[in-house]
Amino acid sequence: MDKDIITSNHNITIGQRKSINITGVKKIENFDESEFLLETNMGYLMIKGSGLEIIKLDTYQGDVSIKGKIDNLSYLENGKKQEKTESVFSKLFK
Repeated sequence: MDKDIITSNHNITIGQRKSINITGVKKIENFDESEFLLETNMGYLMIKGSGLEIIKLDTYQGDVSIKGKIDNLSYLENGKKQEKTESVFSKLFK
């Protein structure tokens, strides 16, 4: 995101584990239907679940809304981006 983007507080609101609204998002690093990795004002945030999809993205304000079943939220240690622990091939051959 550009430097002109408004930096806001970082907040998370979860609605019945079916939707999540996040403010203070700088960048969406990567996502699929089971996992999102977001860079926020407070570090990298990993969201895991099933059927996850973006329903709102405001890059200027730094707001993201995601729907789907939310199973896990975690901030990555030391605020640093980490590589996925499982490769696509290891998931295929389980």
